[in-house]
Amino acid sequence: MTDSSDTCDAPTRTASAADVPAQAESPAPTATFAPDAPSTTPRAATATAGRAPAPDHEAAAHREAAAPALARVVLVTGPSGSGKTRLAARSGLPVLRLDDFYKEGDDPTLPLVGDTVDWDSPRSWDAGAAVRAIAQLCREGATTAPRYDLSRSARTGTDRLALDGSPLFLAEGIFAADIAARCAALGLLADAICLRGRPSTTFRRRLLRDIREARKPLPVLLRRGWRLMRAEPALVARHRALGATPCAHTEAHARITRLRTATDLTAAATGR
Repeated sequence: MTDSSDTCDAPTRTASAADVPAQAESPAPTATFAPDAPSTTPRAATATAGRAPAPDHEAAAHREAAAPALARVVLVTGPSGSGKTRLAARSGLPVLRLDDFYKEGDDPTLPLVGDTVDWDSPRSWDAGAAVRAIAQLCREGATTAPRYDLSRSARTGTDRLALDGSPLFLAEGIFAADIAARCAALGLLADAICLRGRPSTTFRRRLLRDIREARKPLPVLLRRGWRLMRAEPALVARHRALGATPCAHTEAHARITRLRTATDLTAAATGR
C-alpha cells in the first residue's frame, strides 16, 4: 500500500547542469541520508603516480549533445523498496537498471559510515558510466550494461539492452535523480519521477525483498532499514530538489502512460 494520495506533488524547480558536477564519474560528496549518521569518508586514497590524464568529460558531453537523439529517458528514483522495479515492469517500456552501476566492493573510492561501506551514498555509484549508457541508448538505440550482484558487491557480467525502436525507456534506481540535470542538459530527459509512500510500508517491503534475495546479513539489513525509514522524508525532499517529481505509485504510472502516448503520437506524426 502506498501513500493515500495518488497525485504527484507540485511541480519542482527545473534542474540545471549546475546540480551535477562536470565530471560525473566523481560526483560531489553527499552526506549520508541518515540525520544521525556520521559523515561519509573515502575508503582510501587513490594512487595518482603514473596515471594517464583524466578524460575530457566536457568535450565528451558536447559530442553527445551534438548527436541526434532517437529516444528519451524517464528517470525513476525513490527510496529503496518504494516499488521502482515494479513500476518499471508495469510500464511496458525497455528498462535500464541503474543499480547495476554500483562500484565494485573493493573500489578504494567507496564511502564509509564507520568501518562499513555506505551503499546509500551516491559516491558508491558510477554516475558517469550510467549517463554514458543512457546517452548511448538515446543516440544509438542499444548499449551494454554491467550486471551487478548486490549480495557479492561485484559485477558478474554484462547485458545487452536494445530499445527496438522504442522512443522512450525507463532508467530506475535509487540514485537516478543525481543524473537528472546531466540528462536534461544533454537533451535526453523526458521526465524524472520520485516514488513516495509511507516510510513504514517501504521499510517492510525493503526488508522482505532483501531477506528473500539474501542481499546482506540480517543485522545489516535491519540497521540499514531503520536508518533509511527515519531518513525517508529527507531523501524524497533531496530528490525533489534535484528535479524529480514525488508521486505515489498510481499517479507515477499514469504520468508515464500519458508521456508514452504523447511520444508515440509524435513519433507517428513525424514518421520516426
